[in-house]
Amino acid sequence: MTTTIVLSTSGLTPADVLAVARHGAELRLDPAAREEIARVRAHIDALAGGTVPVYGVSTGFGALADTSIPPSMRHALQRSLIRSHAAGTGPEVETEVVRALMLLRAKTLASGRTGVRPLVVETMIALLNAGITPIVHEYGSLGCSGDLAPLAHCAIVLMGEGRARDRHGVERPVPELLAEAGIAPVLLEEKEGLALINGTDGMLGMLLMALADLEDLVRTADLTTSLSVQGLRGRDTVFRPELHAPLRPHPGQAASAGNILALLEGSGIIADVAAEGSRVQDAYSLRCAPQVAGGVRDTIAHARTVAERELASAIDNPVVLEDGTVTSNGNFHGAPVAYVLDFLAVVAADLASIAERRTDRMLDKSRSHGLPPFLADDPGVDSGFMIVQYTQAGLVSEMKRLAAPASVDSIPSSAMQEDHVSMGWHAARKLRTAVDCLRRVLAIELITAARAIDLRAPLAPSPAASAVLAVLRERVEGPGPDRFLAPEIAAAEELLKDGSILAAAQEVSGRLA
Repeated sequence: MTTTIVLSTSGLTPADVLAVARHGAELRLDPAAREEIARVRAHIDALAGGTVPVYGVSTGFGALADTSIPPSMRHALQRSLIRSHAAGTGPEVETEVVRALMLLRAKTLASGRTGVRPLVVETMIALLNAGITPIVHEYGSLGCSGDLAPLAHCAIVLMGEGRARDRHGVERPVPELLAEAGIAPVLLEEKEGLALINGTDGMLGMLLMALADLEDLVRTADLTTSLSVQGLRGRDTVFRPELHAPLRPHPGQAASAGNILALLEGSGIIADVAAEGSRVQDAYSLRCAPQVAGGVRDTIAHARTVAERELASAIDNPVVLEDGTVTSNGNFHGAPVAYVLDFLAVVAADLASIAERRTDRMLDKSRSHGLPPFLADDPGVDSGFMIVQYTQAGLVSEMKRLAAPASVDSIPSSAMQEDHVSMGWHAARKLRTAVDCLRRVLAIELITAARAIDLRAPLAPSPAASAVLAVLRERVEGPGPDRFLAPEIAAAEELLKDGSILAAAQEVSGRLA
């Protein structure tokens, strides 16, 4: 990616974070930010040379904050801090997460509120631009005092130690990677080790990426709903605008209903149902889809507000105020971010749950209004999509477990100095799994509804549905005898992930809300 993101004292946008974390955009430090960082650092140097103890500058950390450290030992103090805190374990986290983690820490360092030297920020930027990714582990953060262990695994690479991978994902010795990129290891000075690890950067990065994914997936859910409505010979009258904003003014609900109605426009199946006039109401999983997906949308909107506030923050402890005061604070506590990460896992689970109910209805001959059992080609000989729904149900069950909040848990640490923690990192990790599960659930609804619509021939679906089916059928076959289904589920998932399915629908319906 050729885009260059300029890192200034005013911070970043969510799009900037995605560009660097996911798409490899180059990063550059604004010269004005460099000047501000250097100015604040000169003040820290003056404090370091004084006689008054300053937390993180001339003292120990955490429960050892009252221990004064002589100047001759301060390099060792910062080095020891990073080495001891790089204590994660378990599987490696994804490259995009590590890149977001590093970028967001660099963003706070560039704010001029942390007291590091410009060299520290510039070295972090150089690692990102060189595609060097520190190895960060799943476990180690309690979401308080910053994402300590994950950030320490990044900071130790700045020192020329630890473990890292090159831009091709190959693990190589850190000194070799740095030398190849022309990056000199950093000898950390007063305050710098602490500044490198005291932030909510990991949980925030994962929140920003989850929001981007969920905004696409909630539109996808409206699309798969519209396909299921047609596959089940449902009615479109419940999606009329006069039933939503005027009567129940939740903005997400109105947006979802509007999307579904637009995607159903021109459907021959829906027109045939209206002409038949045999049913007054559809099941909740069809009729109440805007209420559920709308609630998801409104939760996403709230979470985005929290994410944007956190992105505008400069989180460190101690922090350097504009008047030069260096003071301890609790801004590193991840509670605000942890809460919305948990909220999103809850609504993702419910969005998946209602999609699974629509899928199950299409497979049940007693509720599908004329479809063959399990959409099988030869019921009895063929099982059709019977086990596809089992897979979907297993995913939904997993998501319900992941919806149990992490943010209500707290395990005291640091000799009871850190006696209430947010567990925001854990909330973020489980949300990432939930997002992947939701995409797979919707992929299964997509292939099921597409088969149901094909079986309604000669009745034609809406033009938007026809466009979607045309793209899907390039990778996934239509009705027929039983075949190996796992690759078809994977193909549908990939079409959702790369945006092909949404793009096909929106070429006909217009941009979905």
